[in-house]
Amino acid sequence: MQAIHKSIPAANKMANQPNPRRNKRQTLLSLLRHKEMLQALGSGALMLIAWGMHGWAPLLSIIVYVIAYAVGGWGKARDGIETLVKDRDLDVNLLMIAAAMGAAAIGYWNEGAMLIFIFALSGALESFASERSRKDISALISLKPETALRIEKGGMRLVPVSELQVGDLLLVKPGEVIPADGVIESGSSAVNQASITGESIPVDKVAGAGVYAGTLNGEGALYIEVTCPAEGTLFSKIITLVEEAQSEVPTTQRFIQRFEGIYARIVVGATLCMIVLAPLLLGWTWEMTFYKSMVFLVVASPCALVSSIMPAMLSTISNGARKGLLFKGGAHLENLGYASVVAFDKTGTLTLGSPEVTDLVVEDGYEPDEVLRYCASAENLSDHPLARAIVKEAGVRGLDLLPVEEMKSVAGWGIEARIDGEVWKIGKPSVLESELELPKWCKKQVLKLESEGKTVSVVVHGEIPVGLLALRDNIRPQAREAVARLRKLGIQSAVLTGDHNTTAEAIGREAGVDQVYGDLLPTGKVEHVKALREKYGHVVMVGDGVNDAPALATASVGVAMGASGSGTALEVADVVLMNDDLERIAEAITLSRRARRIVKMNIVFAISVILLLIAGNFVQGIPLPLGVIGHEGSTILVILNGLRLLR
Repeated sequence: MQAIHKSIPAANKMANQPNPRRNKRQTLLSLLRHKEMLQALGSGALMLIAWGMHGWAPLLSIIVYVIAYAVGGWGKARDGIETLVKDRDLDVNLLMIAAAMGAAAIGYWNEGAMLIFIFALSGALESFASERSRKDISALISLKPETALRIEKGGMRLVPVSELQVGDLLLVKPGEVIPADGVIESGSSAVNQASITGESIPVDKVAGAGVYAGTLNGEGALYIEVTCPAEGTLFSKIITLVEEAQSEVPTTQRFIQRFEGIYARIVVGATLCMIVLAPLLLGWTWEMTFYKSMVFLVVASPCALVSSIMPAMLSTISNGARKGLLFKGGAHLENLGYASVVAFDKTGTLTLGSPEVTDLVVEDGYEPDEVLRYCASAENLSDHPLARAIVKEAGVRGLDLLPVEEMKSVAGWGIEARIDGEVWKIGKPSVLESELELPKWCKKQVLKLESEGKTVSVVVHGEIPVGLLALRDNIRPQAREAVARLRKLGIQSAVLTGDHNTTAEAIGREAGVDQVYGDLLPTGKVEHVKALREKYGHVVMVGDGVNDAPALATASVGVAMGASGSGTALEVADVVLMNDDLERIAEAITLSRRARRIVKMNIVFAISVILLLIAGNFVQGIPLPLGVIGHEGSTILVILNGLRLLR
């Protein structure tokens, strides 16, 4: 009796090593070229010119101040008026413009111009943060090919990508972008898949390998058969996902947006009451009352509070997209940080989704390769995943298959074939045992192999059991490390699978997960997700198949495998792992928690500055320039703090 074990090679990891200095320089140049930043800097320059002219040309300096107001404040004034007219609501834009006009009305032109300048500067930084978060989608769209070289009966023709049909044969020349999802018919090349999976190293592709639209062909020409129409490609789905992510608003931000309108009305009402009542109740002069009212209008405005969240969230979404993590929106990013349990589907998620032969045990007197040759010959006409794995193993060992004279497949049992005039059967031990008496060595090995989570088939020659084939869907190389990283974050892990408990528990032990639930239908997965939510709180579900979609939708956050996942899973999920790297889950949760900490820090800081400045204005009295710098400076600081998440 002999046993042959097939080793599974570990996957190598490669990481990008960007140049930090170059990135910082490019970021600074992009910021200085930004339209709103140019307007803000122009407003500041005009303010300084007007201030310098005030001593010798007062009238001319006022004209320059007016231009400075227009350059820096026109866009904000327009936005504020649109909100007032269309939504019948007040926002910080209108409050700031009103404060600047009020300062000018009492002769404080420079203070008003300074307010406009710093307000425009903070707005430019926030707008820049939003555009940086769209950098990845812009890069993707720029990679989206418009045309493809289709091979037709009369030769080759350049056609729009939208006209491509499933089954079309395309030629992709070296250095060109692959126009559609497909399978390589002939040719080989190294394909740069960074736009899809985030991998920094090109992947070698040969005939039979799948390729994605939007990826870059290397040095070889490829003939590709289209497997998906343009609108259904993974590339198109990614673009849709990122566009959705930019429009989705987190819960905290929605609250702040509702609060902004109410708060703005309160500030305006308090300012009017102050103007009317302060001279009567506190004996202030009209000029002093109006001045303090303008200071109050400036320092009480919620600019910093409004800017505390979205720049940070958009920066995080951009950061994740560069690492192959696509968040469908800020709300899902926010929820991910509260995760207490991560539940994994088994097949295709924790495992690779393609079974492989792990053991071949044969009776004395039989050669392992010879038994495998007959098994693979019998299974060669079957499309069953286990059959394909057996045929693949025979190919790896260089075995030539034999012609099959007769073959029949028996549902729920296995396969029977006549080869060289002799009958060979490959089937389930439990079924064959009811027909044949399995030898003791056979029963013992079946129990051992099944306890290891392997699927076992008995090989019968004539009426004699001569061997056992064990196959298993091996866990992903990074699965154990992914679970370990989650444990370090204080997060439990679970497996929810339709596989037998024995197999599920073996995979669970190997991956190191805390809880294992097997023999589950899709509805059973949903029930277990609900139970985990009731017991632990927020639950993250990770899956790849159509049968995982209900559980993905039920979980607090659903995570889909982007490269191997089904279209349904991609649509239902809230987060997509574009390169199927499970270790990214812990990274996504860490990124979410970091974003939440920065948002909390921003909110506390913004509220503290507002309260401090309001108190200072009433108790001691603060100059308008100091109020402008304190309030708008805090806005700039919270935006810059949020931009840290781009790193």
